[in-house]
Parts: sequence; C-alpha cells; structure tokens
Amino acid sequence: MDGNGRWARRRHLPRIAGHRQGVKSVHSVVETASNIGLSAITLYAFSAENFLRRPHTEISFLMKLLRRYLKEELPLMQRNNVRLSFIGRHQLLPQEVQERIAWAKEETSRNTGMVMTLALNYGSRSELVDAFKSIVHTAANNGGLGHLHIDEETINRHLYTHNLPELDLLIRTSGEMRLSNFLLWQAAYAEIYVTKTFWPDFRGTHLLEAIQEFQKRERRYGGLIEPHGAAAQ
Repeated sequence: MDGNGRWARRRHLPRIAGHRQGVKSVHSVVETASNIGLSAITLYAFSAENFLRRPHTEISFLMKLLRRYLKEELPLMQRNNVRLSFIGRHQLLPQEVQERIAWAKEETSRNTGMVMTLALNYGSRSELVDAFKSIVHTAANNGGLGHLHIDEETINRHLYTHNLPELDLLIRTSGEMRLSNFLLWQAAYAEIYVTKTFWPDFRGTHLLEAIQEFQKRERRYGGLIEPHGAAAQ
C-alpha cells in the first residue's frame, strides 16, 4: 500500500488526502479478491518504521482513519463473508485502536470466506525476533532449553502468519523495487509483481492484472521445469 504521499503531492494535496483515497483502494481490492475466491490477502497498512518515524500528527490521523475504516467497512466484510485478522505489534498502538481491532476481529470471527489480514505496526524483522522469543519461551516451559529443536516448521508455527496459507504473490505499488521489511520469511518463494500505480489509484482491476501475470509464471522452487511443465526436484 505504497505511494499515498506521492499521489497527494502530485495533486498539490496534503498527505492525508492520499491516505483517505487509499481507503477506497482497500474497499475495491477486498471486494474483488473476495469475489474471485482468494483464500487470503494481507495488506501492509502501517509499518513499525512508520510508527517510529512519521510525524505525530500524521500518525494520529492514520489511527483515526483506521478506527473509522474498521467501523464503516464492517458491512462490506460481512456481506462478502470476510474474516478480519491482524499481525504486528498492535499492542503498542493507542488503546482505542486496540479496542476497535478486537471488536472488528470478533464481529467477523464467524465468517468463513477470505481472510483479510491488516499488518499494523508490523515489521518482518520484529516478527522474527518475536518468533524466536516465543520458541525459547515455549521450550523453557516444556522441559528446558536442552530439548530445544528449531527447524523451518518450528519457526513457521511461531510467526504471526502461522494460520495463513503459503504466500504466493507479493504486489508492490508505486514502482518500489524492495520488500520494505514485509513478510521476509514468507516471501522466500513468492512471486513479486511491481506496478508503477500508486496505491490510491490501485483498484480491483489492477489486482486482476497482477494475478493474470502471476498465472503466466513458472514456479520452480529451486527445481527445473520438465518439458511437460512439472517441476523436477
């Protein structure tokens, strides 16, 4: 969800105008994703770096915008059978935001369709630190560190995303060519699609274009593609 500020600057508008327009993009993308039967979508709404480095006035506005979004968009979630999920250190967000998050999560908890995850105060490095701490804590309470065994599956179980399916496609808006500390572990074999479209202009049609491009890719997972198209390990 990148490019809100640049979108606004090109139109000689304040940055908050870009954030407001970005909410419309979320609405369109979520509805399209649900309609085509995606099982999960994760939106990088607010990074840990944003929380530390953005001006207080902008952070305050974003927190208010988030609270309003979760309340006003709930009918969309219910109508499309979408279940809300959240990842990141949102326990550090303002109390009123935490309460709205808990409320939205509970209200959609019985929905059985697409899982929409909002990454709030999220950073992938922080996620890995929290995962390793959780692994050590669990081991210490189950026989001691002498019994500690770590493999990829162990780490997966302790990530914020442990209940989500494998990441297939990562979309970067506004032409950015970096991962920006987003789902670094999960993106190991994900396909990356970059569009120059700023997030406030991104709509469901752009999501369909990204998926169409994804479907043309040959995913080898380190293997070779045999003549009939199967991946050889």
